[in-house]
Formats: sequence, C-alpha cells, structure tokens
Amino acid sequence: MPEVLEASTGEREERLPAMGFLDHLEELRRRIVYCIISVIVGFFACWGYREQIYGIMQRPIMTALKAHGMAEKLVYLNPTEPFNLYLKIAALAGIFLTSPFILYQVWMFISPGLYRNEKRYVMPFMASTIALFAAGGYFGYRIVYPAALDFLIGFGQQFQPMITIGEYTQLFLSIILGMGVIFEMPVLIFFLALMGIVSAGFMWKNFRYAILAIFVLAAIITPTPDVLNMCIFAAPMVGLYLVSILVAWAVHPKQRAKRKERQNPA
Repeated sequence: MPEVLEASTGEREERLPAMGFLDHLEELRRRIVYCIISVIVGFFACWGYREQIYGIMQRPIMTALKAHGMAEKLVYLNPTEPFNLYLKIAALAGIFLTSPFILYQVWMFISPGLYRNEKRYVMPFMASTIALFAAGGYFGYRIVYPAALDFLIGFGQQFQPMITIGEYTQLFLSIILGMGVIFEMPVLIFFLALMGIVSAGFMWKNFRYAILAIFVLAAIITPTPDVLNMCIFAAPMVGLYLVSILVAWAVHPKQRAKRKERQNPA
C-alpha cells in the first residue's frame, strides 16, 4: 500500500512502496502463472462447446455461399486439421472467456506503481477494454466480414470454391481480432494521455494526418481491394479517434491540474 505522509506545507503527500528488480520478477511470474491457469480452465470449459463455437464462426461464409448459390461446405486437406482447429478455437475462446481475470492480473501487476487516486481507474479500465474489444469483434462479425465475403465470393462466382477450414479460420480471426484491437484505441490513448505523452491539442492539430494514416491502415488490413470495404474499416477508426481526443483531454496531466486548482483555490 502506498504510504501517506504529511508534507511541510500541510498537504498530504503519497510515497509509493519500493520494490526491487527480483521482487518485480517474482510478482510478474506469479501473475503469469495465474493467467496460464485461468486460460487452461477456460480452454476445458469451451472444449465441450467447440462445435457450437465454430458453427457461429462459419455462419458468415455459409450465408455468403448460399446467397450465391454455392455448396455450403468447407473442406480440409489433412486428417489432423479438424482436431487442431478445434484445439485452437477452444484455446482462443478460453482466452476471451477469462479475459476479465487476465486483465485484473495485469492491473494487479502495475497497480503498486500507481498512486491511490490513479487506482480508481481499475474498473473503468477493465470494463472499457472488454466492452471495446467485444464491440470491435461484433462490428467485424456483423458488418465488415459479411461484406468482404460477399464481395470476394461474388467476384469469383465463375469458379468453384474449395475453401479449407484452416484458411477460413485464419481469415476470420484476422478480421475479428483485428477489429477488436482497433477498437482499443481509446484505451491506448487513455494511458498515453495519462502519462502526458499525447494531448488532445496535439491529436486535433494532426487530425488530417491521422485520417490519412487511418485510411492507409484500412487499405492494408481490408481483405478486399474495393473502396467501399476500405471505408467500412476506416469509418469506426475515425470515430474512435475523435472519442480518443475527448479521452486525452479529460485525463491529461494539465487538465487534471486545472481541475484540481478549481476545486482547491489558493
């Protein structure tokens, strides 16, 4: 626990506890062990539902194939591929299931280096991280991925598709996880602004360059070459950038100092 001392000016000053390098390593090892155990538990919890989970994952491709009058079936080229696929699906689902506990362990590792007033961010941090990642994955699953599949399958309609479960799963995860990570932008900006690395003024001043970078990134990660899908990828990133500007303004050290001065005038 941080130690609270009385400063000579009458203000209360907080002193953080000192930890040695070996203490940090031991704490890190302990948190990693807890995370690994939780993922193993999540894996076995999801293993019994592996077929249902993959049924949800392959629904977009089945809908796209049906819409274009093609056989609604994926194939595999190696006898071990379905088993390995289910292992991967159960592991990823287990990580997602236990993500609140994993995030809590991350917070517990970094919390000794934070002041008491900074620790109040633990619940907003965990809730916003999970909510934004889930929102990004859902956006990719419901809007981005179906639009990309419809375009790709329609573009190659004159050919007979032979889509393997491995290739489809890799494409699915790259889109869904990619959108989930992209939606974490406000959380990243929160920490950068909290440490004073970026500010709302800097982000707003470079807004035009951010838009250019966003569209370049969208063009790289979109699985189709058409402009429509690129805009579908870019639109939420632009919105998240604007939200991140507000986040940076709220938590930047200068803004916190101004609010403190207004609350405690000299």
